[in-house]
Amino acid sequence: MSAEASVGSHAADSTQSAVSQPVFHNTDELRNRGLIGSKYVKLNVGGSLHYTTVQTLSKEDSLLRSICNGGTEVSIDSEGWVVLDRCGRHFGLVLNFLRDGSVPLPEEHRELDEVLKEAQYYRVQGLVQHCLSAMQKQKDVFETVCRIPMITSAKEEQKMIATCRKPVVKLQNNRGNNKYSYTSNSDDNLLKNIELFDKLVLRFNGRVLFVKDVLGDEICCWSFYGEGRKIAEVCCTSIVYATEKKQTKVEFPEARIFEETLNILIYENGRGFGPGGLHLLDSRGSGSSLGAEEEGATGGDRRVRRIHVRRHIMHDERGHGQQTVYKD
Repeated sequence: MSAEASVGSHAADSTQSAVSQPVFHNTDELRNRGLIGSKYVKLNVGGSLHYTTVQTLSKEDSLLRSICNGGTEVSIDSEGWVVLDRCGRHFGLVLNFLRDGSVPLPEEHRELDEVLKEAQYYRVQGLVQHCLSAMQKQKDVFETVCRIPMITSAKEEQKMIATCRKPVVKLQNNRGNNKYSYTSNSDDNLLKNIELFDKLVLRFNGRVLFVKDVLGDEICCWSFYGEGRKIAEVCCTSIVYATEKKQTKVEFPEARIFEETLNILIYENGRGFGPGGLHLLDSRGSGSSLGAEEEGATGGDRRVRRIHVRRHIMHDERGHGQQTVYKD
């Protein structure tokens, strides 16, 4: 090949290169033209580097398509990377959705919310709807699952009760917190209290927050809260003397526990605020206590009903009338 032909061929290649690769004289011109004439795109999203095509980015009427056709100004560095000032953690997921039309989403709610925010920023409506549908499914599953918090500290308990807008029923049970022996039917009654708690949870889940406490001092005690304060308490244990030794007796006042659970419902959705709700509580007849003793500290709206089981006499080998019963 002659020197003239070689020079001519080189000039033709240079001309074709100039046509396919637009030359920009300054950064502003490069920013305003966007990615017109390009086939591949290099993206730097918060330090996360991605290499894709204009066809992929233009699949939906989104911010990314606007960047490709020059409708949105972008910053392009000296090496040709399109710089987007966003976190790049989930950008690969956005790209995969544009490529395939569907993508597996994270199961953790916080990460799913992050993906939704990125999809909304880039205006990828298909991914936005995909995230919203996944969130609705998670919500439906969560509502059908009955979750019972477990108290781990007094500070946690105070915060939970103070911030909860629903009435709260707490069962404190700690069988090991006892220095005496139990009476013959105490174990059965303790299990009956726990079973009743589970039944009440199934019946009133969603209206009342039920919590368990296995760290407290009481062996078996029900507490009822409304408006962030204790309204009533049902203690199911007592100390008795039998055969010259102390024993712990656990009772199962089922009717009274159920009654107090119904009473606490007047605090649902703030219906117990004001003197009206307190009047409903105070107007309840004392004759419905079902063998219980009430102790109330008068103090206006700070009154707490404390219900303890009635004293029981334990019969043993000693002569009639020599048995003595004590209650803590």
